[in-house]
Amino acid sequence: MTAEASALPAFTRYQKFVVALLATLQFALIIDFMLMAPLGAMIMPALHMSARQFGLVVSAYAFSAGICGLLTAGFADRFDRKKLLLFFYSGFVVGTLWCGLADSFEGLLLARIITGVFAGVIGSIVLAIAADLFAAHQRGRVMGVIQTAFAASQVLGLPVGLYLANHGSWHMPFLVLAAIGAAGGLLIALMMRPVAEHLKIPQEHSAFRHLLTTLTTRQHWAAFAATALLTTGGFMLMPFSSAFTVNNLGIALASLPTVYLMTGLCTIVTGPLIGRASDAYGKLPVFFLGSFLTIVMVTIYTHLSNVSLPWVVAVNAVLFVGIFSRLIPFQALVVGVPAPARRGAFNAVSSAIQQLSGGVASLVAGHIVMIGADGKLQHFDVVGYILVATTLVAGYLVWQVQRGLMARA
Repeated sequence: MTAEASALPAFTRYQKFVVALLATLQFALIIDFMLMAPLGAMIMPALHMSARQFGLVVSAYAFSAGICGLLTAGFADRFDRKKLLLFFYSGFVVGTLWCGLADSFEGLLLARIITGVFAGVIGSIVLAIAADLFAAHQRGRVMGVIQTAFAASQVLGLPVGLYLANHGSWHMPFLVLAAIGAAGGLLIALMMRPVAEHLKIPQEHSAFRHLLTTLTTRQHWAAFAATALLTTGGFMLMPFSSAFTVNNLGIALASLPTVYLMTGLCTIVTGPLIGRASDAYGKLPVFFLGSFLTIVMVTIYTHLSNVSLPWVVAVNAVLFVGIFSRLIPFQALVVGVPAPARRGAFNAVSSAIQQLSGGVASLVAGHIVMIGADGKLQHFDVVGYILVATTLVAGYLVWQVQRGLMARA
């Protein structure tokens, strides 16, 4: 361990509890979102749904989350963040329970919309709490732990969810997740302290004015644009990665869990290290290094054909290290952009941009990538080139964000 990394101040016991709690909440959100895709093969025949209806159920969650995040942004800084988190997390748990009890297409569609309405706000509250409770030199480590929730969902969440579905029914994963979520809500209510320092700062009288000021503040524009670009690139590539791995690279369908398992384990190990490096050496250098690694690995990955399983695992693992080396320092840097009295609104808008950009990117990628007569994906390399381009432009925008923070300091 270098002198810079070892000199970083340690977290208090309460800070460690908060980090673990926030990471657990992110884990629950990601699992709830990701479960729909692998359970589709069970849900569609059980509820007599067409592929088009199932696609509507999946996209309804993302769009309702994005729209609700934007609509509630004006109110995000007017309450104790603990109470706000508890309210929306309770709604998320109820929505997840509703998903587990749904017995028709209409019921599941409405349940996913309700779940998305509440889930779309939770992520922004988590980031606002992280910015309120942790200083700038600690946020890299915080984001490093929180972002490992994505990897943990691959390694632990999805296999367990599929096991429960295979040994019970497709309802079971949602019911178990709702029960675990209820326990998490009790932890928030009983053990988390109020997060209300921002309420001491004067705010606009109108919630709409608060949102409008957040949207029109020039210092926020580069951060919003970078968020949209980084999300767009990822959501164009990831939906087709499994089909590309099987159909173009010749990897057996039964070997896909091995690819996801090894990639997830690698990310779990490297995520906290990336966060620590961001605090020790600076968010911007780590972000640029991650962007360079992402560009190289995406170019290699989208041009692969008929390779061995170990090679696919290695490429995927390094690619995700690059992606997380962008994401973790970016989030640690961007949460410091808004003033404390606007953190809730700023993160709510950012979350809405992520959801909506992801939905649009998936639709655009679906019009670019084609399935050939031999079953292989065509024009997948074009999606890779778009990700490279968005990464380069996002790099310039993040540099602008850093300049703005330094000028303000």
